[in-house]
Amino acid sequence: MATTETAATTEFTIDDLRRILREGAGEELDLDGDILDLTFEELGYESLALLETGVRIGREYGVELEDSTLTDVETPRQLVEAVNSLLVATRAA
Repeated sequence: MATTETAATTEFTIDDLRRILREGAGEELDLDGDILDLTFEELGYESLALLETGVRIGREYGVELEDSTLTDVETPRQLVEAVNSLLVATRAA
């Protein structure tokens, strides 16, 4: 698990998101291949699972994802970009 200090210097990647999605699902998901622009619905993720993913990301990376951000993002690419924007803002603060 990344610490806040490590997270401050780390970029959040699609591989990080894949790992967190798998941990949260409690089952093996097919997240291999190019999933960046698939919708979370196509990946079998509902809004509640995405909110839990946001909590996991927040704990591990020391950022707070608003519920509205999590309900607005539709693809893994959008979520990765949102997390990285927060990481940049946290570093700048």
